Amino acid sequence: MTTWQLSDIARALQASWAADTCSPDDAERSAWTPDNPAWGQCDVTALVVHDLLGGALVVGEVTLDGADHGYHWWNQLPDATEADLTREQFRQGQIVTPGRVVQRPPGRLPRRHEEYELLRARVLAALGDGGATEAPSGD
Repeated sequence: MTTWQLSDIARALQASWAADTCSPDDAERSAWTPDNPAWGQCDVTALVVHDLLGGALVVGEVTLDGADHGYHWWNQLPDATEADLTREQFRQGQIVTPGRVVQRPPGRLPRRHEEYELLRARVLAALGDGGATEAPSGD
């Protein structure tokens, strides 16, 4: 298994985010644009980082003006450092609650599996690894 630096993964992710990997829930609130590339990418991004670096998944609730705006996902790396590669998506005053560590769902993702696979493939290609790193089992 190849090991990458977080900075290399962050660059590959930023180059790989697009409208077709944006969360439909977020896209309904505001369309994805290259001006805010991290918009709607947090869950699939956190899963790809988890694939490549391990650690834990962290989730917090998002609100705007007191209204529920879903969840925000990020990573806790194996050394306990938190890495939130999509935090900059929040530009309208959204508030993210402190996160809690959650278990990764086993097997095929119940939601957004296709977007995750697409983002993962793009990131691995950008990193120069055409698939040497296996996806979590259960697909």
